[in-house]
Amino acid sequence: MKSMSSAEIRQMFLDFFESKDHLVVPSKSLIPEDDPTLLWINSGVATLKKYFDGSVVPPKHRITNAQKAIRTNDIENVGKTARHHTLFEMMGNFSIGDYFKAEVIPWAWELLTSPEWYGLDKEKLYVTVYPKDRETKELWQNKTDLPDGHIYEVEDNFWDIGEGPSGPDSEIFYDRGEDFMDIPADDPEMYPGGENERYLEIWNIVFSQFNHLPGLTDNSQYPELPHKNIDTGMGLERVVSVFQNGRTNFDTDLFLPIIAATEKLADGYHYSQKEDTEENVSFKVIADHIRAVSFAISDGALPSNEGRGYVIRRLLRRAVLHGQKLGIKGNFLSSLVPVVAEIMESYYPELKANTARIQKTVDAEEKRFNKTLKAGLAMLNDVIKAAKDADEKQISGADAFKLSDTYGFPLELTQEQAADAGLTVDTEGYQVALEEQRQRARNARGTDNGMGVQNAVLTDLKVDSDYVGWNQTDVQGAKVVAIISEDDEGIDSLVEEAQADDTVQVVFDKTPFYAEMGGQVADQGEIRDEKGQLLGKVTDVQNGPNGQHIHTVLVTENFRLEDVVDLQVDLERHTNVSRNHTATHMLDQALRNVIGGDIHQAGSLVEPDYLRFDFTHEGPVSKGVLKQVETMINGEIAKNLPVTWEEMPIEQAKELGAVAVFDNKYGDTVRVVSIGDFNRELDGGTHVARTSELGVFKITNESGIGAGVRRIEALTSLPALAAFEDEGESLQAAADLLKVPKPLDLPKRVEELLAEAKQRQAELDSLQAQLANLSAAKIFDQVETLNGHTAVLAQIKVANANGLRQMADTWKQEKPSDLLVLAAVINDKVNLLVAANKAANEAGIKAGDLIKTIAPAIGGGGGGRPDMAQAGGKNPAGIDQALEDAKSYIKGK
Repeated sequence: MKSMSSAEIRQMFLDFFESKDHLVVPSKSLIPEDDPTLLWINSGVATLKKYFDGSVVPPKHRITNAQKAIRTNDIENVGKTARHHTLFEMMGNFSIGDYFKAEVIPWAWELLTSPEWYGLDKEKLYVTVYPKDRETKELWQNKTDLPDGHIYEVEDNFWDIGEGPSGPDSEIFYDRGEDFMDIPADDPEMYPGGENERYLEIWNIVFSQFNHLPGLTDNSQYPELPHKNIDTGMGLERVVSVFQNGRTNFDTDLFLPIIAATEKLADGYHYSQKEDTEENVSFKVIADHIRAVSFAISDGALPSNEGRGYVIRRLLRRAVLHGQKLGIKGNFLSSLVPVVAEIMESYYPELKANTARIQKTVDAEEKRFNKTLKAGLAMLNDVIKAAKDADEKQISGADAFKLSDTYGFPLELTQEQAADAGLTVDTEGYQVALEEQRQRARNARGTDNGMGVQNAVLTDLKVDSDYVGWNQTDVQGAKVVAIISEDDEGIDSLVEEAQADDTVQVVFDKTPFYAEMGGQVADQGEIRDEKGQLLGKVTDVQNGPNGQHIHTVLVTENFRLEDVVDLQVDLERHTNVSRNHTATHMLDQALRNVIGGDIHQAGSLVEPDYLRFDFTHEGPVSKGVLKQVETMINGEIAKNLPVTWEEMPIEQAKELGAVAVFDNKYGDTVRVVSIGDFNRELDGGTHVARTSELGVFKITNESGIGAGVRRIEALTSLPALAAFEDEGESLQAAADLLKVPKPLDLPKRVEELLAEAKQRQAELDSLQAQLANLSAAKIFDQVETLNGHTAVLAQIKVANANGLRQMADTWKQEKPSDLLVLAAVINDKVNLLVAANKAANEAGIKAGDLIKTIAPAIGGGGGGRPDMAQAGGKNPAGIDQALEDAKSYIKGK
């Protein structure tokens, strides 16, 4: 076997399929683009879904890639097994309706065994096939020199993830020899495809030939796809372990340099490549997690409490905790980022370019966690103490999950701490809480993670259609070249005539209607015949798989295929959208000029009446910065800068400094839009001719939409002027109410009123304290003795919750009883307060427990410390019952 590095193995795979006329597609961002069904890119084919489901025609029907991916559904096993990873690379070759089984099987064998390529020993290779797929078995037997007896039929070899493409698959295994046998030779699982370490799966070839239609449950009933596909996946980490004879995936050049750097930081702990140790788990977890975190942050994700950010935060915290197990002191993860970048530089140079930014983010998050860790340990200690005080032997699953979710404590850490205290953890309850959270996450992003059913009509539509909207908004003499209509069963088909009152999809040989793309909404408008009669209204325009503009038309009068018509874009709407699109580019540039180059676009929406721009930035943008941005843009508008565009090779565009918002969506030739010398971006939308057409620019709102992502909403032209006028009228109305001569004097008057209000509040607080003391004198005389415990239980009248707390403070000072239970109706809601002294606590009466007992009577809930607790509810009629429940509880103690 050849001695090869991971970089050489990856490159040889791509070179091989490039020699078979495949287009080499670079690894795309881990953050899915326009795919809300995925949290992360989780496979090699995930970035190619649009090609396989027919929504977009690929630049070439043969594609190969090495794609980074993240999966976190089995994160607890990372480090404990030989092959579990969060981040991994999947190498694959793909055919979108081109070659099929007869080509891909001999190619796979050639790559694996030819001395020119991988040169693996043929005697060590085995394959599995789907029992009913006789064709695949015969091809392995007749088109390769795979040794006899090296084919196994396995019932599970059928790839099916729900509605959409599916089909049989063939897996390829490498026999690593008896040294890697982890189970006895006579074990039923000791075969290629079984659960063992000797026969390692290195490649899976999926023959996507069937269409899993809705309602079908038996794959023998699936119809053939109109276009059969090939989808293969070879895990880089696995195949590298074969070439480098690594006992696990971690014992390779992809991980060992990270582990070596971690060893230098560890307090006397070392990694073993020969045996599994407790320390090995920590070294592996750190190496795996810092790889995933580095790539994710490089691609624009940031730590947060939800979605992708939650995954990053969880990985970082797990790595920190495992670092502590190795005796590592202080922040250390950021020092490993350059090591990851060095390993991956040959194929992922962006990691090295982004190293400083990644380190900054990792370091800040690690510092934040170290602070949180102290609070988490304090909570864990409280949970353990509470369990012991209640004579319980187990920590609840809900508490364990809260520690994990809020403080980043892995379940195993809670179990370890609990075991030290002689307790166990309700793992079943933890799993219930975890699954509830996962379900919430799935609901938030949708449940359809399949490819969708192919639409053969659009996929096969080859008619020519030119977009001419860069220079004109109406077209005389456009020809109808396709009409698509749904039948009664909702199936699309080409038709000869569009019927009045129907909604159809239409393609013209030329069109001025802009198709929705890049956040800019589609044009709308009208279709008329040569006599000017209205034939239909264009309500939406989308890009078809083959690049045609697909117009959604509400038909008013019948028209037929080949008819010649006139097309008219709604000019006012189009102009407003173009203004806001130009303003979006200017806002992007101004933010980078004022805030700095670390920000980048995270999404946008360009409507006729407003624009929305999302960008990466930690924390709110100050009003002063927003004012600077707004002023800068209005200054450039006043300069009446020309807005121009030209098409050029992408490399030339990069040399000119053109900004690419999403690097992966551009082809070799790009359209560069320039706003004078102020801004230059790669873009496919419509714009004004000069900046003065925007009139004025106004930011209306700035907010956060997720950790590390901010959103600005803004207006231009007449809507912006209307907003300024509305603000002016509101200020004038406020000035009139406050009897201020002019709106500019409002701030001074408001300051005076706030000072007066503060003084009156102080006076009110003083009066309330006096009233509380007077009420207390009367109430504290009404002490009851309940089973040896003294208690004051009463409903009182106070203006706010502060009055209740003042009463409790007076009770603490005067000490009239062991227990205090107060109820008050404040703004139609019930407030309860319970206080308990040390004697009550020692007798087993804790304020937090007592209030949980009585709060249901008022239709509410609450909690607190053993000495003080509060609750709220909506049922004032239940106060008497709550006080009676309190008496019963105290008597019971």
